Amino acid sequence: MCAGDHERVERMERTEPAESVGIPAAAARAMTAFTAADEEKQRGVRRMKLTALGLLLFVAVVYVLAEWASNTGAGPWAGYVAAAAEAGMVGAMADWFAVTALFRRPLGLPIPHTAIIPTKKDQLGASLGEFVGENFLSEDVVRQRLRAVGIGSRLGAWLAVPDHADRVTSELSAALRGALTVLRDSDVQAVVGEAITRRADAQEIAPGIGKMLEKIVADGGHKRVVDLIVTRAHDWLVLHDDQVMDAVQGGAPGWTPKFVDRKVGERVYKELLRFTAEMRDMPSHPARGALDRFLTDFASDLQSDTDTRTRVERLKGEVLGRGEVQDLIASAWTAVRSMIVSAAEDERSELRLRVRASLLSLGARMAAEPKIQGKVDSWVEGAAVYVVTTYRKEITSLISDTVAGWDAEHTTRKIEANIGRDLQFIRINGTVVGSLVGLLIHTVSRAVGG
Repeated sequence: MCAGDHERVERMERTEPAESVGIPAAAARAMTAFTAADEEKQRGVRRMKLTALGLLLFVAVVYVLAEWASNTGAGPWAGYVAAAAEAGMVGAMADWFAVTALFRRPLGLPIPHTAIIPTKKDQLGASLGEFVGENFLSEDVVRQRLRAVGIGSRLGAWLAVPDHADRVTSELSAALRGALTVLRDSDVQAVVGEAITRRADAQEIAPGIGKMLEKIVADGGHKRVVDLIVTRAHDWLVLHDDQVMDAVQGGAPGWTPKFVDRKVGERVYKELLRFTAEMRDMPSHPARGALDRFLTDFASDLQSDTDTRTRVERLKGEVLGRGEVQDLIASAWTAVRSMIVSAAEDERSELRLRVRASLLSLGARMAAEPKIQGKVDSWVEGAAVYVVTTYRKEITSLISDTVAGWDAEHTTRKIEANIGRDLQFIRINGTVVGSLVGLLIHTVSRAVGG
């Protein structure tokens, strides 16, 4: 197996942990992919490396020339220059070692505590996750930052703008339509039907009906119903006199003469017509009073009589169990859904106009009333604190697991490309500072020695 094959196998082995810990391949590629911007940054790193190396070679040449001048009797100045150049070389080499040790082993030697990034990548990721969890995902930090933002007042000011309220209304309408479209009618109908049936079975309805009926009778609300019924009955009798008399004659014995049956039919019809007319025109008609007493007694029985309540409950069960009632409950959802979808699609519908008006009103109140702002801020803070305290481990593990899924070689190259140029200034500064320190030490030594 050639060296290239070895490298490919090692790279594959390094990328396997990303899949084993559940890191998406896209997340790993995002770190290991070398973009055009990274290439440009890497070229900048190379230029800075050449600059730092050139400065090192410069002080080395200066050191050689200064030593030669000192040995040829050029004077004390040569010693100062040589000391500064020598210290500059030491500083440059020391900082070169420190910078190089971050990314790889200097000169390929297995020196301990070198190649820190590729060898300690996973530990660095875990430490970074712990750092974020302790310093950014703590309850006090989250509350302090959110309180400083003032979400309540900002959200209120934003919602108070009509264009923003229109946008929110449109998004809410789209979400509502999407939710209603996703829901299957059969599932919702089954849930609604089961909920209504269960609620009706769990609650006795007779006492409630009795109280309602008692109040209606006490307020005289039933009288309008009685007026309507007797009026319609009287009008029907006026228009269908033949049908009434035919019905009476049809129920008469066969041995009675026809003219007698007709006289009886006419008499019955006239009495019915008179009765309905009197009941319609006389508020104090005895039949009305009898009906009032009946309804009052029935309302009382619904509340206190065990037999009446039992019969009502049995009738309720029979009614709810009928297929027609269940179909009616199921069709109610279809009608409601269609109505809501139509209202959500129509920009001028009452639903959308009311939602928009409510959002504008809410925004104005949130922007102006500190009490409402405080409530909103408290809700947001509570939700955020719950999330970070409940899922802090998952959030921090996302950082550590993502870092663990990165390829060490490519991660090192990418980090070096992004921060390597600044690190080369360390080498340059080390050369300059080392030279100054060396000059200072040589000066002090000569002064003390002198």
